[in-house]
Amino acid sequence: METITALIRDIPDFPRPGVMFKDLTPLLRDAPAMALCTEQLAAPFRDDGITAVLGMEARGFVFGALVASALGAGFVPLRKPGKLPAATRSVDYELEYGSASLHMHHDALTGADRVLLVDDLIATGGTAAASLALAREAGASVAGCAFVVELDFLGGRAALGDCRVHSLVHF
Repeated sequence: METITALIRDIPDFPRPGVMFKDLTPLLRDAPAMALCTEQLAAPFRDDGITAVLGMEARGFVFGALVASALGAGFVPLRKPGKLPAATRSVDYELEYGSASLHMHHDALTGADRVLLVDDLIATGGTAAASLALAREAGASVAGCAFVVELDFLGGRAALGDCRVHSLVHF
């Protein structure tokens, strides 16, 4: 994981003073590192019968779509309010600095689906937990969650209960 870690840069005081932002854009720019990252995110779930990968707006779209392709699965975008054109289901959740809502097309998943949630980073776990709630509300079974970065000191993994969590890099 040294290759991936080396391409994650720290941006101090973003988006507010006291926060050390983990910027993955250098990783996104490096094709061999992205290929490695995709393979490492997908590998533990290759034999889990994944039919759909869920990715949260916005960086979860990038990593999720790549992992879906690697697993031969479909991709389901989880969006902010007002961004999906058909009927949606939604979940509201709390962030460190406010509240938010995620939406998914009502017909995006069924009880026959086995899903993997993929995102760039897990911090407090609120967004990931909300995403899991959407998948379960649709009747899908959840194989696990995969993240490029896990900020261990924020304890986000605990918000996911007994869900299997795979993270490539830990800070």
